[in-house]
Amino acid sequence: MHKYETIINWSDEDEAFIAEVPELPGCMAHGDTRQVALSRVSDAIKLWLNTAREHGDAIPEPIKAND
Repeated sequence: MHKYETIINWSDEDEAFIAEVPELPGCMAHGDTRQVALSRVSDAIKLWLNTAREHGDAIPEPIKAND
């Protein structure tokens, strides 16, 4: 499992929670709740990584938090 930073914000424009993964450009998902957005962005991360591998693109390492 990859541990990429995920930022979840409410969007008034979309009337949904938006989950975004800054380290993976364009990787984001939305949902009616934070939990749904987080679940969907987990799927989006998998798809992003699979697509990058298929095309031979570089895959950023997750940022390591200071423990």
